[in-house]
Amino acid sequence: MPEHGREASAAADVLRKRLGGDTSPTMNLATFLATSYEPEAAQLFSEYLEYNLVDRDQYPAATEIEQQCVRILGELWNGDPKGVVGGATTGSSEAALLAGAALLRRWEHNSRYRGRNARPNLVFGANAHVCWHKFCRHWNVEPRVAPVGPQALHLTPESVTELCDENTIGVVGILGSTIDGSYEPIAEIAAALDELAESGGVDVPLHIDAASGGFIAPFLDPELVWDFRLSRVQSINTSGHKYGLVPPGLGWMLWRNRQARTGWLNFRTNYLGSPRTHHELTFSRSAAPVVVQYYNFVRLGFEGYRAAHARTRETAAMLADALAETGPFQILGDGRQLPVVALRLRDHVQWKLHELSDYLGQLGWSVPVYALPPDMEETDVLRVVIRDDMTRGEAESLLSNVRRFVTTP
Repeated sequence: MPEHGREASAAADVLRKRLGGDTSPTMNLATFLATSYEPEAAQLFSEYLEYNLVDRDQYPAATEIEQQCVRILGELWNGDPKGVVGGATTGSSEAALLAGAALLRRWEHNSRYRGRNARPNLVFGANAHVCWHKFCRHWNVEPRVAPVGPQALHLTPESVTELCDENTIGVVGILGSTIDGSYEPIAEIAAALDELAESGGVDVPLHIDAASGGFIAPFLDPELVWDFRLSRVQSINTSGHKYGLVPPGLGWMLWRNRQARTGWLNFRTNYLGSPRTHHELTFSRSAAPVVVQYYNFVRLGFEGYRAAHARTRETAAMLADALAETGPFQILGDGRQLPVVALRLRDHVQWKLHELSDYLGQLGWSVPVYALPPDMEETDVLRVVIRDDMTRGEAESLLSNVRRFVTTP
């Protein structure tokens, strides 16, 4: 810390210079986070930045807006808007920890399993976000991870039934894998778990990690059954700061009803005034992201969200088809579920994906290359996340850069 301060404008310039070399967010094709907002949304974010969402006595309107968002999402996911419970989190990672904690407490206090001297386990695919591994480590739950393979880069009904036993607290289904943008077959997984329970086996609840797909599927794939229409689904999380089009710092965690959330997440406190029940892991946080989420609901409506995501998916599909035509790429994710393009090199290609990524980086594009999970870790994948602020022209510019690299000796 310097001995003396300086003028506000001078201090701001210091930060701008320090941060000036970072990648422009709009050219960061690695992130799912929303990177551009309307001026009105930015203004609302600034106006309500200092409103503490947890201080429900002083900011009751912010609390009501939060719960209105919960009801909207509950109805969007075909739940009972009067029955669903939940709230805002700092992101899908906090939401996942809450979902896992509810599953664990439900299992611990189930009369069928109470008192068992056994380690609980949680079943999910190798494509699941690292937050699920964090939950397992911090809560001492065994992660039972279904491996990926050439036929499926995600969880399958067969792998679920093989991994579940009486110590399984739940199964996590992924609606929108970060590896390739694919939806896991949630309805088929639920049916397999139903059959397992009906045959005298364990009765395992299902949580849906819809961090990205929760704001895509309801608008573009309404016929897809993955949500509270399935009685096996007890809870769902999503990220408002991804395809919910909100600045970073917002997730949503919803349970089918109060019984699914369980009372073990309840904490009573009168720290800020009158007694209140608190469920989240975090405490003080700004109401601004929640305000912007509700602004988006009012501003865009169902048709506005549908149109925005349809344009994004069309751009992703165009890019995937055009990249496939260049020759060296095998497309793993074609943008027709999540608007994500994922590709690997064909066997005969002599150069590496990291070389292409480095070349694009020199042009300002940040495009990640990563290895697939265990059992396919020898395969590198390049992924391009398409967001609503990427124009068709920008996508064609990126495509032109790739073609130039591919055709240059």
